[in-house]
Amino acid sequence: MPFQKVQTEKLSLAVVKQIELLILRGILRPGERLPSERELADRLGVSRPSLREAISQLQEQGLLTAKAGSGIYVAEVLGSAFSPALIRLFSSHDEAVFDYLSFRRDMEGLAAERAARLGSDSDLKVIQAIFDKMEAAHARNAADDEAHLDAQFHMAIIEASHNVVMLHMMRSMFDLLRQGVFYNRQIMFQQRATREAILDQHRAINMALQARAPIESRHAIQQHLDFVEKSFSERITYEKHESIARLRLGHVVEQ
Repeated sequence: MPFQKVQTEKLSLAVVKQIELLILRGILRPGERLPSERELADRLGVSRPSLREAISQLQEQGLLTAKAGSGIYVAEVLGSAFSPALIRLFSSHDEAVFDYLSFRRDMEGLAAERAARLGSDSDLKVIQAIFDKMEAAHARNAADDEAHLDAQFHMAIIEASHNVVMLHMMRSMFDLLRQGVFYNRQIMFQQRATREAILDQHRAINMALQARAPIESRHAIQQHLDFVEKSFSERITYEKHESIARLRLGHVVEQ
């Protein structure tokens, strides 16, 4: 008969599984510091030796890392899907930028549709709270804060889609964007008219999500990223024309 005696699960293994799930679901984020050993053991209701055993196993798996004199952190595993050579290629060719935006348009459209259908009430409250902060940042003309909140807003939608593969893949993509591999996001928020348009687009996305309208949510995301692509294309054209015009100006001055 295919039966075995039931064995009580080791406490350290239970801790490992809980932390693994928190990382898998994106609740514990790369670079996030864990509570102190005493506090974490109290929260989990386990002894400190059991906790140490679990932490050691998670470090061996590459999910946690220790920093001397600082504590235990979730490992920085983002971007590992891309080799340094590929990242250099991404950053040096405009073609990669437009493919990146096309990829985001498809994936985030799907994420928004899923979020409208599958997101919990708390998921939608997170999205609403971030949008409220975006409006406040816009009102005080804090362009850098708006750019930072823009990324949070999009990631909150992806998190609300409740697909862990999509979550970690898109976090990896957003990390490359944060590093400036594809383009400088802050440029998008330097012009008042562009910032107004982006805020209106995020408002439309948020309204569709809060109404739990899947198709409208997908369309709102896609229209927003179409605008981003158009704005970036126009920026590239402007910089090309400006470079040529400077050569002409220099030539005229020298004559």
